[in-house]
Amino acid sequence: MNYFINYRRCGLNERVRNAVVAFLCVMVLPTAVNAERLVSRIELHPIQTMTLTSAQFLNGDKHGPPATIAGELRIPLGVEGRIPAVVLVHGAGGITVNIDLWARELNEIGIAVFILDCFTGRDAGEGLVSESSVNFLTMLLDAYKALEILANHPRMDPSRIAIMGFSRGGRVAMYASLKRFHHMYGPAGLEYAAYLPFYPACWATYVDDEKVSERPIRIFHGMADNWTPIEPCRKYVERLRKLGKDVQLIEYSGAYHAFDVPGEFIKQYPEATGLGTCELEERSGGLVVNRATGEPWKPSDTCAAKGTTIGGNPQARAEAIKSVREFLTATFKLNP
Repeated sequence: MNYFINYRRCGLNERVRNAVVAFLCVMVLPTAVNAERLVSRIELHPIQTMTLTSAQFLNGDKHGPPATIAGELRIPLGVEGRIPAVVLVHGAGGITVNIDLWARELNEIGIAVFILDCFTGRDAGEGLVSESSVNFLTMLLDAYKALEILANHPRMDPSRIAIMGFSRGGRVAMYASLKRFHHMYGPAGLEYAAYLPFYPACWATYVDDEKVSERPIRIFHGMADNWTPIEPCRKYVERLRKLGKDVQLIEYSGAYHAFDVPGEFIKQYPEATGLGTCELEERSGGLVVNRATGEPWKPSDTCAAKGTTIGGNPQARAEAIKSVREFLTATFKLNP
């Protein structure tokens, strides 16, 4: 069964540019094995946002081209009152099967899920969407907009909204915690309750990136990841922990990029370029450069690594699901 909404069936344009109401289409779909909660209510919400370059975002520019994107809100049935929620942010490949499966895992324990689609409304195309088309900082702006929408929803508890992202979306989930970014673009008086990045790239150092939220940050990463290597994340976590921040890096031995995709497989991309040992840093004017060259990063930089791998790892996936469910159950004070 296809667990995603058919936009045409609901009378919507796939680019979601004519969305003008809060609830565009409501459907009931199976979302969990648990016999006590077999269905969830699904709502589509338009999000008025912008498309910014990285430099615009880092300079606090709020005059980018307008964009209308969408989010799919899945509310577990059978749960009374205001409930917690998690914003799920996809990676460069858009909404993939692991996003849907995480949504069902979280619905099963009584957590609403808001699946953010940063690409379709921008007509970003199919396949891997480049940073030059929709960069992760623009996606971060989208995530702040999603927080505001959820906080004003009558069923959501504004104090219990977390963010969880994967790869490029993992960077969104991680850097949404920066106080500087939140001050520039986040909703006043609102903050994510927790940050859960999966295999993010930690290769860049941003101005004031040690000034993060006091809310917990939990990073999930594969030790064998050669697309977004784990070592820079270890260094970043060490910096934050020295300052007393509530941050942890959960490492999975033998796990590659996208280890939470279901199934056991390894797929290699010999022509793709991984981040290797490259280190980037933000400089004045919102310019992000390769620290070694002083120039914007290029795949041909000597620090980059040719050849990348993705791979589903059932053991790492199962452990990650268990860790996330236990963490959110405790953080949101749910009945286990």
